[in-house]
Amino acid sequence: MKIKTLNDEAWEKIFEKYDILRHLNRIGHFKISSNQMKEFREPRLMAKFDHKMNLPEIFLKNNLSILPITRGDYIISKFETYHNFEINTDNRIIPVSIPSYIQSLDADKIKSENIALNCAISSGIIAHFMDDEEIVPTVSGRMGTGIFNFNIRNSTNKNFQNIEVNNAQIEIDAAYEGINFLALIEAKMDLADDFLIRQLYYPYRVWEKRIKKSIKPIFLIYSNGIYHLYEYKFQNLNEYNSLMLVKQKNYSIEDTSITIQDIQNILQNVQIEREPQIPFPQADKFERIINICELIQQKQELTRIDVTQEYDFDTRQTNYYTDAARYLGLIEKEKFNKTIKYYLTKKALKILKLNYKQRQLAYCKSILCHKPFADTLIKYFENGVMPTSDEIVQIMKLANLYQISSEETFKRRSSSIRGWINWIIELINQE
Repeated sequence: MKIKTLNDEAWEKIFEKYDILRHLNRIGHFKISSNQMKEFREPRLMAKFDHKMNLPEIFLKNNLSILPITRGDYIISKFETYHNFEINTDNRIIPVSIPSYIQSLDADKIKSENIALNCAISSGIIAHFMDDEEIVPTVSGRMGTGIFNFNIRNSTNKNFQNIEVNNAQIEIDAAYEGINFLALIEAKMDLADDFLIRQLYYPYRVWEKRIKKSIKPIFLIYSNGIYHLYEYKFQNLNEYNSLMLVKQKNYSIEDTSITIQDIQNILQNVQIEREPQIPFPQADKFERIINICELIQQKQELTRIDVTQEYDFDTRQTNYYTDAARYLGLIEKEKFNKTIKYYLTKKALKILKLNYKQRQLAYCKSILCHKPFADTLIKYFENGVMPTSDEIVQIMKLANLYQISSEETFKRRSSSIRGWINWIIELINQE
């Protein structure tokens, strides 16, 4: 179930006033201006959807998406506008450092995309990833697209539709030019499953015709001290959906050398806590829990709707991940006039101030003070392989978990134990 937002309500009114679904059934698309949107809500809030799940409910129900085509006009149709991030099979982290003479950048205090980009360039991350030591920062900010056409795949019948863009507005977070190419960077600080291809494609089309060098569209995500960089290539200049991953690498400015002994020391010394009266976690991606804490740190508080929209979630996933963070004692939940808000606990605030290595070990301790996780990791170390789902379920049944009784629920929740223990094991692999 998706939480109904002000955008959902505004778009429902627009669809009704302009009979948009009938137009779509008749000609396949509908063009709408910012002035038409303004009658119901501010256009800048109604047409920016970084992830598919952020789309208004009426768009999701009808398999629709929206793209800008001029500075004030948009087109709605059954477009495939999003791309899922590829599963990363190489979790190695490349260590880098900021030069000792730089005093105005603190790798432990990165609270915006701009600061993350400044750290990435000053530490040599961008130069290493681009394999070019001669790079310099060039264009950034807002600019017009000029005129170009492209084909985009229909999300239902997979046919292509041709779109013309005429001076729509784009924003480039950063661009770095080297001897042979120009890298265009889209930077984010949230971990999501997908991204809007337009954020790479429109800048790519603008600059491929302005300069003779090749263009490298790059997506940079900063979270939990790690810089995740993805380089893409559009195989067909005129095809929006033709992007393919060229390479992906991870970097850290901080010390990431976590050993088996570090984790075993936690296992040997941790005090097992009584299980809290909070639903046992059903949230497999521990990185996402960390990232939610980081976002709350930046904004001081988050509502349930904020979490849902930021992370490409539905309502159920939001509850799962925020409950998982509450289970670990990292966030607390309060209700104000029917609005659910989340805040960091003192424990989380303390953890987030630590350097990378100590921060990860503190997260490990937060996990391993719970018996089912500790016993699963002990079994992993004893046998050298991850326990089976059935073995994990048996461990869970001996841990007096809160409100879990059915066999099916035990099996579903066991995947979180597997996911979190794998996260710990991957830390060890960074030696």
